[in-house]
Amino acid sequence: MAKKKESYEDLLLKLEDIIAKMENGDLSLDESIKYYEQGMKTCNSLYKILNEAEGKIKILSNGEEIDFDSEEKA
Repeated sequence: MAKKKESYEDLLLKLEDIIAKMENGDLSLDESIKYYEQGMKTCNSLYKILNEAEGKIKILSNGEEIDFDSEEKA
């Protein structure tokens, strides 16, 4: 059975949980390494999702960069 792809929001919550556990300071060295590894894998998954979204946006905007911060000047 195929593994369900986690959403960006779910992965972000997972990363925040990992960070909180590591910042608590009650972990052994082995546990810290385990959480660090999980955090890096989660972070890489987040970057992948963001890069895919950026690619889709570029396709939708025909490769043109759109400045969302500037206001229309009349």
